[in-house]
Amino acid sequence: MIIYDSQMLVFAVTIELMIVLGIETSCDETAVGIVKDGYELLANQVASSMDLHVQYGGVVPEIAARSHIEAMTPVIQAALDQAGLGWPQIDAIAVTYGAGLGGSLLIGVMAARTLAITHNKPLYACNHVEGHVYANFLTVTALPGYVMRAQAPEFPMLAIIVSGGHSQLVLFQDHFKYQLLGRTQDDAIGEAFDKVAKLTGLPYPGGPSVSKAALNGNPDAVPLPKAKVGKYDFSFSGPKTAVLRAAQAMCGQDFSFPSYKLPEQLTDQQVADIAASFQRVACETIAEKAALACQEFKPASVVIAGGVAANQELRKQLTEALPLPITFPDLTLCTDNGAMIATLGCFKAMTAQPKANPYTLAIQPSLSM
Repeated sequence: MIIYDSQMLVFAVTIELMIVLGIETSCDETAVGIVKDGYELLANQVASSMDLHVQYGGVVPEIAARSHIEAMTPVIQAALDQAGLGWPQIDAIAVTYGAGLGGSLLIGVMAARTLAITHNKPLYACNHVEGHVYANFLTVTALPGYVMRAQAPEFPMLAIIVSGGHSQLVLFQDHFKYQLLGRTQDDAIGEAFDKVAKLTGLPYPGGPSVSKAALNGNPDAVPLPKAKVGKYDFSFSGPKTAVLRAAQAMCGQDFSFPSYKLPEQLTDQQVADIAASFQRVACETIAEKAALACQEFKPASVVIAGGVAANQELRKQLTEALPLPITFPDLTLCTDNGAMIATLGCFKAMTAQPKANPYTLAIQPSLSM
């Protein structure tokens, strides 16, 4: 359809409707989402193997990969059923090909390649981290239980990416035109939460358990440092080590005391104080750097992406620190999901980004932005 704009004196071509099925298997969630036109959520199905990993205190790659094999076909069908669609109505397939666990990525990519060939659909290879950012473009859904953004973010857009494997500040000038301002130099914030939880005897995953314990703690009880790194870079290994030393001191021990023995000597109140203090410092680190980036680059909007985006203390600090309003994605869309990959796939298709070859697409576990 051609639309004439009498004020701009130009012609514009509207983009045909686009429905994309997205597959995400970078870690322990087998996730499939279906999105229309990059903003309307039609389906979002997730099967997690988290319960299988809890006893090990972290994700076991071989267990995660086997779980993906078992869950893939049922989750894909569940997403199609939820959307009320069949394969003839799907216009394209998008899949995470990096970054992530090699075995997990391989299952998702092989499934997507097979489906693209079998159903003769275009295939789009998606960066897992970019996918988290694009969850913020979803604004409409008829699915119950979701709280959607009122409108899509505007460019230039500052993306605060916080997850188990990533801590980054990225400035987007437009779709697929961005500048990486800074990243973690060691541990990502989510990884640091996991390690602090393990040190204090809190269950895996660490983010939710530390946040829950922090509710009963004093955030100023344990003095912890903030790393001095590049202007927009992050480092969480220092605060994590400071937690270890503080816990040893609380137990009346020196630096040689084994970390695995700390949980049995720490009181519940000491654990709560450590959790609250670490959470405060970690979130302040993110918020301060984000505020600095806002002052320098003056973005039109700010988005937060990744699993740690669900952290309520981080949301509170960002809301207080940033000079412009920030709308957070639904909690379900913060953790790994197929909807974010389907959304990213929509924008790849609508902006004529290169398609992937379904016969040769390979995984890239160490893929970065």
